[in-house]
Amino acid sequence: MPNPNKHYYDLPKYPEPYWRDNLPFPDFPKLTQDIETDVAIVGGGIAGITTAYLLAKKGIRTVLIEAGSILTGTTGHTTAKITAQHGLIYDQLITDHGEEKAKLYYQANKEAMDFIKQTAETHDIDCDLTMEDAYVYAETDEYASKIEHEMKAYERLGIPGEYTNTIPFSVPCQAAIIMKNQYQFHPLKYLTGLLPHITNAKGAIFEHTTAMKVEDGERPVIITGNGAKIACKYVVTASHFPFNDEMGLYFARMHAERSYVLAVKTKDDFPGGMYISADTPSRTFRYTTMNGDKLVLIGGETHKTGQGISMMEHYEAVHDFAEKHFGINDIPYRWSAQDYVTPDHLPYIGRIASNHPNVLVATGFAKWGITKGTIAAKIMTDEIMNEDNRYAELFSPSRSQLKGAANIVKDNLDVAKHLIQGKFAMVSKLPEDLTNDEGAIVRVNGDKAGCYRDTEGTLHIVDSTCTHMGCEVEWNSGDRTWDCPCHASRFSIAGEVLEGPAVEPLKQITLE
Repeated sequence: MPNPNKHYYDLPKYPEPYWRDNLPFPDFPKLTQDIETDVAIVGGGIAGITTAYLLAKKGIRTVLIEAGSILTGTTGHTTAKITAQHGLIYDQLITDHGEEKAKLYYQANKEAMDFIKQTAETHDIDCDLTMEDAYVYAETDEYASKIEHEMKAYERLGIPGEYTNTIPFSVPCQAAIIMKNQYQFHPLKYLTGLLPHITNAKGAIFEHTTAMKVEDGERPVIITGNGAKIACKYVVTASHFPFNDEMGLYFARMHAERSYVLAVKTKDDFPGGMYISADTPSRTFRYTTMNGDKLVLIGGETHKTGQGISMMEHYEAVHDFAEKHFGINDIPYRWSAQDYVTPDHLPYIGRIASNHPNVLVATGFAKWGITKGTIAAKIMTDEIMNEDNRYAELFSPSRSQLKGAANIVKDNLDVAKHLIQGKFAMVSKLPEDLTNDEGAIVRVNGDKAGCYRDTEGTLHIVDSTCTHMGCEVEWNSGDRTWDCPCHASRFSIAGEVLEGPAVEPLKQITLE
């Protein structure tokens, strides 16, 4: 691991994804009064917006709400690969679920790829869509063997693929598997291109409107943060983590992982293609264009949210990799993202629980949300329209979790460990001990608190107990946030909720 902060001044001061820069976004109002609709969608990312688009095409009255601004969540922080190659997944799926379900998984993601391409072409959306080959490569003999097993899985499932021993970079490669004719794009250009088709069909979009809970029934009602209510026939929860997770205990059925991206102007030309390592620590790279020039997105460093080393060190590790294998002229952007991983390697899409038939959910995309979020929209639309979908059973949240039972136990033991450690950890640091641009758990008024001293020397102090289930948050130096190591809620330096499952902010504390 590199020395902490070795490249601190080479990196952008604040994390900001390239996708949102210099792209005009429409503004939508905040919901301030009670309304009724056919379908209420919570979450303004690819799953929510695509669902709203599909329902609008069918003439269904739709309301979409977003706690912040649309497209600022995980979809706005993706590397935006449109591919059915999700790392070394197919050999694992055959082992866990059998060939038939593994083939369905591929077909679902292939269908999502085709849908994105066709939709962009139909509406003439200029979203930098290009066809690229996707590679999973192995640096070590151990993972080269896994590549060979994955190639055999491709052959068993009829997936077009090629095996090779080289990739066009100085990155060590013992073996690689290629899935040809995949795609990459600018995700926010694509999704903003769908918005007019929602609003022109009388679909309503509200920003800065937080869903707090659902009162279930034949006509569910969403209660928002300011008390405004949305009565509807169906609720679609596409909020990354289900804000209404008590309906299906999703906090106990997934864990969150973060990863990091640098957008680099490289010294060496990038030949094209999309790449991800099989080994750990993970590495991923692809290019996009900025002002006509190639900007290479280089990332990796996966870990559980709120756990491990100083988060800035993950950016440092990606920087070292980029410098060694590509050469760096400039790094105009850096950002991080998180996504939820299910114990059996399949997302949860469909009825949130069998006893809540009018509430649907889409979550657990395991960092491949471009295709999974798209197929989720198609599955949930078919459910609302009472139409069959061949993938619904595969991704059903009510499916048997037998194959993932050991992972569920492991994840929940990890939560218990961090809950106990956080409660009993000794804290001696005081607010006055912090230097500028430093955050830490400190003692304030005799209790623990989260404290950040900004670059101007002003202290920002919050209660360090997560409002979701009471775990103690940790300081994220890379993004200047407070992250929960138990269920991955994230908060700003002022305590505002940045990512759920928490819906209530951290309480601000004043020094006595």
